[in-house]
Amino acid sequence: MAPTTTTTGELVELTVGPVAHGGHCVARTDGRVVFVRHTLPGERVLARITETGDDPDTARFWRADAVEVLEPSPDRVPSAWPAAGPGGVGGGELAHVSLDGQHRWKAGVLAEQLERLGRLPADELPGGPVRVEAAPGDTEQAGLHWRTRIELVAGPDGRAGMHRYRTHDVVALDPAAPGGPMPLATQDVLALADAEGVFTRRWEPGTRLELVAPAADRRPGASPAPPLLLADGLTWSGGRADRRPNARRTVTETVTVGERTWTHRLAADGFWQVHREAPAVLVGAVLDALTAAGGLGGATVLDLYAGAGLFTLPLSDAVDAAGGAGRVVSVEGSPRAVKDARRALHDRPHVELHAGPVDHVLAALRAAAGSSGGLAHADAVVLDPPRVGAGRVVVDQVAHLAPHAVVYVACDPAALARDVALFAGHGYDLSALRAFDLFPMTHHLEAVATLTRRG
Repeated sequence: MAPTTTTTGELVELTVGPVAHGGHCVARTDGRVVFVRHTLPGERVLARITETGDDPDTARFWRADAVEVLEPSPDRVPSAWPAAGPGGVGGGELAHVSLDGQHRWKAGVLAEQLERLGRLPADELPGGPVRVEAAPGDTEQAGLHWRTRIELVAGPDGRAGMHRYRTHDVVALDPAAPGGPMPLATQDVLALADAEGVFTRRWEPGTRLELVAPAADRRPGASPAPPLLLADGLTWSGGRADRRPNARRTVTETVTVGERTWTHRLAADGFWQVHREAPAVLVGAVLDALTAAGGLGGATVLDLYAGAGLFTLPLSDAVDAAGGAGRVVSVEGSPRAVKDARRALHDRPHVELHAGPVDHVLAALRAAAGSSGGLAHADAVVLDPPRVGAGRVVVDQVAHLAPHAVVYVACDPAALARDVALFAGHGYDLSALRAFDLFPMTHHLEAVATLTRRG
């Protein structure tokens, strides 16, 4: 039977099927696949069709928002952020799911992607079934108040808000809303917003606002690092922009793992992990993975997509543990991030910082093998690629350096699975896997995968 034509905005009753990567579930109506947000597997819902493509009759799938729940899942809870509900802003698509339910949701997606794209059946994964770990403090705070950075935009009426999901429309965030205007933000971010009247004043329409409040410095007696508000890239303080050339546009972040603390001073609008605990969680997981894979004392380590040096700095200490015989080669595409990394690493002669596309820099390093600046072999490789993953060219180049271990930090399960399959073709097996919920209330997660060379 041919599918029935359905128009955008129409309500349909759906029985919801499994989770799909991307923050939605799969349902079907009249033979048509529908990706449904704001629901859970097994629920029966009324859903509003939001997208059908240019031709609803030939589109491969439709999109919909569940707007009324007829039969709820046991994992459904009252939304922690109603403004991110149906028709609302992006960035909180799992706010209706219990924390345990979110962890199972993400574990299932990661396992499914590794099986479908990485050709690794769930019963063959190292360590058994995928388990997603909560970051410290998230259970106690119900998965809220973890973002140390938020980005806003002023709408046509000058009020600060966020874009409606998959549109350019700006939805103003209400400072009087239950839980506050943005309940994922840390209390320090919200205090900065309150002090500067971010949600109560009228901005020039289109103004881009970035609020940054560094995570707490855990060292005894440490003073809180000052927060910063940028409006269209200019420091904003006391109700006005600071246009001086020397106005502060950097923040200081500290990362503490065990007894060690590393300090980074970086551009406020540069890339940094947004969860208050993410830097320490990921650094600890990477160091643990490398230790389990054979240690780093005196090793040559390649740090790819290195950003501002989140991993480079602790890696430099780890390889130096054998008396300074080690070497860390850091590669990052953003010149500004490399500049930030240089601040933290300027006094470490065994660290080399390279700015440029990762594939280009690797090709140049390999071409110069045998000279003082070249690279013929790496004992271990750490890579933290963007959401699209590393890809075939970079994986091939890494494999040609024959590291005994590759530690892959992934923010996208599909990209991780594709790259795991590529590494498998070069003789590397997935030997360890950890997953972390560093983005509560969203479908995103971070994974740290260890790949070791056969033989």
